[in-house]
Amino acid sequence: MKNISILGCGWLGFPLAKALLETGFQVNGSTTSTDKISKLEKAGIHPFIISLETDRVHGAIEDFLNDSSILIIDIPPKLRGVNKENFVTKIEALIPFIEKSTIENVLFISSTSVYGDDNELVTEETILNPDSEGGKQLVLVEALLQSNTHFKTTVLRFGGLIGEDRHPIHFLSGRGNIDNPDAPINLIHQIDCIGIILRVIEKKSWGEIYNAAAPAHPSREVYYTQKALELNIAPPMFNHNQASIRKTIVADKLIAKLNYRFAVMDL
Repeated sequence: MKNISILGCGWLGFPLAKALLETGFQVNGSTTSTDKISKLEKAGIHPFIISLETDRVHGAIEDFLNDSSILIIDIPPKLRGVNKENFVTKIEALIPFIEKSTIENVLFISSTSVYGDDNELVTEETILNPDSEGGKQLVLVEALLQSNTHFKTTVLRFGGLIGEDRHPIHFLSGRGNIDNPDAPINLIHQIDCIGIILRVIEKKSWGEIYNAAAPAHPSREVYYTQKALELNIAPPMFNHNQASIRKTIVADKLIAKLNYRFAVMDL
């Protein structure tokens, strides 16, 4: 079955869908905005308006999942601002539809926020101890999906996402008193996010958990100062009065098991 459904055709999901089309898959893609329907259609993606709420799923979810063997879930928890949502109950509302569908495998896009901020090398075996509410909810969702016997779930725990149109230096530029100057960066480029997902599908690597961050880990101060110089913008200024947290995300399992070589090392 060469059909894939992508729940969330946004910053990552949309270029991922186009990459899957190029490899011969037919792709169902979801969005919550009617304005994006024509964009998906022009790209060759079969578009659906789907939105998850804490107790229901809005839209033609059965048709969205129908005839697909793989579901990619790429929707972030909305836990900031005044309109906070319970991500766990949203996924709980989705799961019965997956169980009744043709979906055999799920790929869940998670985050390295499921780990605590400790001074250590972080592998997939590291005990989960999230500091943020988003991380805590992602831990629960990972467990919900991986414990379900109706389908197999692979979890990708991405580091900080960057791309041509997305980089934290634009937020940090000119700011002062930034903590953790000596902390290693744990970033991954959009190109590698897509490459890793394609490799999971190609290798049929289901029921796994993978950390996904580029192997390059310069310090935050060195990295963001250099990036600001490259872009000719004001560099951030860091606070050296407190010790830095030296958490380093290790992606050795992904590199070995999927035989994956990162495409973007010069982040």
